[in-house]
Amino acid sequence: MARQAVRLHPRAGRPTVHDSSVGGPLLWPADEEWPTCAREHDNAHPPVSLDDIRQGRAMLEAAWLRPRDPREHLLNPDERAYFTKLQAGHPAHTEPNALLPVAQLYLRDVPGLAGPEGADLLQVLWCPLDHHNELPAARLVWRNAASVGKLLTDPPEPADVEHYGNYVPQPCVLHPEVITEYPAPHELPEELADRLYAWGEEQEEDTEYPAPHNHPEELADRLHNREEEQEEDSEEGLGGTYYQYELSVAPGWKVGGWSPWSFCDPRPMHCDTCNAQYKPLLTIDSGEGNGQNYSWTPLKDLEATSGPIGLRSSADAPMVKIGRGYSMQIYVCPTSFDHPHLEVMQ
Repeated sequence: MARQAVRLHPRAGRPTVHDSSVGGPLLWPADEEWPTCAREHDNAHPPVSLDDIRQGRAMLEAAWLRPRDPREHLLNPDERAYFTKLQAGHPAHTEPNALLPVAQLYLRDVPGLAGPEGADLLQVLWCPLDHHNELPAARLVWRNAASVGKLLTDPPEPADVEHYGNYVPQPCVLHPEVITEYPAPHELPEELADRLYAWGEEQEEDTEYPAPHNHPEELADRLHNREEEQEEDSEEGLGGTYYQYELSVAPGWKVGGWSPWSFCDPRPMHCDTCNAQYKPLLTIDSGEGNGQNYSWTPLKDLEATSGPIGLRSSADAPMVKIGRGYSMQIYVCPTSFDHPHLEVMQ
């Protein structure tokens, strides 16, 4: 049941078109049309502009980093006025919305990632608005980097993005790590799940979990959530939280591996074109961890930081949020890259 996955570990940086990245610039031919989305959008709140999100994040970053008294408000009056105005958003545009770069993966950087014959680069873009499945609509582009001539240096930007900027990734460089994953407890045979549940209870009794230093004010909430998850899993007998959180499916952005199956049960997912079973391609996560997956936490993230952290923590460098902190999986058909892909929130 072992599967290889590659954790991408996106971290704040300045990637170029020649780098694998999240939220970075794409190696895009100047003579190739930039993709747009003409589908119906499901805007629960008025959209905002890309500049609104960028300016707001820069403002919050500066606010978090500057010194202030214990009782001093994080934002000054002008900043508070800006965010009050931002809440109003703007009317949705009617023309097709330009897609936004999400990830660029050179196959040389991601062991096991394979595309169509001759392709050595995967580019992922999406429309940064909610659609019928409450997800952004993704587009996959496979290409050969050497065949790209003159580069597009000023790609179009979306006129509308989701109200809170949840689908606007900050530029990140990647630190790929090859790992081994196993199925989520929901997918295990019952007899094996029972054995792992009993074994996991013994492991949890002897395991002391370290606390990440980034944003320690959230630790109490994370530990409380962990206790609730343990109680729920104990009642359902899903193989024990130790196996589920520490060993089976890694959190964070990754390529390949197993499906996490969080708030929904495992179900068959087959290609509408040929009925082949889909395979996981890319997981886009709301963070590197959720306070449950301590064994997956990079050692560097456990180190104490000196000085203020700022708006972006290492565990959430892309600043992408899927649903209420879930993840988005992109699945592809194993028989043909020309067949439609599948997007699932878990």
